[in-house]
Amino acid sequence: MDVIHHRTIDVNGLDMHVAEAGTGPLVVLLHGFPELWYSWRHQLPALAAAGYHAVAPDVRGHGRTRARTEHPDYGMSAHVADTVGLLDALGASTATLVGHDWGANTLWAAAELHPDRFPALVALSVSRRPRTPLPPTEQLRAWSGGRFNWMLYFQEPGVADAALAADVDRSIRRILYGLSGDAGELGIHLVGGLPADADLLAEIPDPPRPLPWLSDADLAYYAAEYRRTGFTGSLNRYRAADHDWLEHPTLGTRSLPQPTLFLGGELEPAVRFGNPAAMRDQVPRLEDPIVLPGCGHWVQQERPDEVNAALIEFLDAHGK
Repeated sequence: MDVIHHRTIDVNGLDMHVAEAGTGPLVVLLHGFPELWYSWRHQLPALAAAGYHAVAPDVRGHGRTRARTEHPDYGMSAHVADTVGLLDALGASTATLVGHDWGANTLWAAAELHPDRFPALVALSVSRRPRTPLPPTEQLRAWSGGRFNWMLYFQEPGVADAALAADVDRSIRRILYGLSGDAGELGIHLVGGLPADADLLAEIPDPPRPLPWLSDADLAYYAAEYRRTGFTGSLNRYRAADHDWLEHPTLGTRSLPQPTLFLGGELEPAVRFGNPAAMRDQVPRLEDPIVLPGCGHWVQQERPDEVNAALIEFLDAHGK
């Protein structure tokens, strides 16, 4: 990873850590939970070699990018402003936006609020969803039918924070394994099949180590960063969901004009329980979704070669 360089950039008064590689048209890569810029370690060199300037930030409250702990500071307005501000700080008028997990949620919001700044989109794992008739936590309580739900579990300040921080290595190891293709159908069960009083981490066995796509060194990097920062910055994104719904009543209601690529794993719960192609009603320039057999939630890490090939082909057509 010698081609990857690190620096801290002032983004709207936030000291944002970014990893970057290459020169050329700008591509911004947004990570999810419990991830960091490091989730894009395979994409940064590949995009640089293909003639792009790839930039992967630690988003606010993660890794080496800090923010206050009050959860409104982690709402969608803040994350979208950070993404637009990153372009400004880099002196770029536009960028192709790539997002995974929560990064994909930010991508959909940024694309709707600032379509002129993000003329092409690549979403991984999380497709665009229309606005719900109820605030997200109310909608999830109705949908879950009393079963365990990750977002609802994360709502109470301090509870999941403490449980995850009690043994950071174990938490990172089990979450990354549990939602991966290596765990088979376990990820599907973890999202919709646990009883209300489930102990999340106890439901996930330790993985065989090392995983083909996640070395002990990779796990150690994630664990060291989360051991230093804790999990509150990540969890506050979940806690801001109802705030976002109230603050942005139009998000999820408009058609997006951008050419868009979606990649997901066959064993990704959002793919299994949904139909990525159905979002073409709101994303009319959506290309045929790519669903990778045997792959789970962490697509860019589990299947880097396939993701890189699809991403570069899309960028060569739409990102220059």
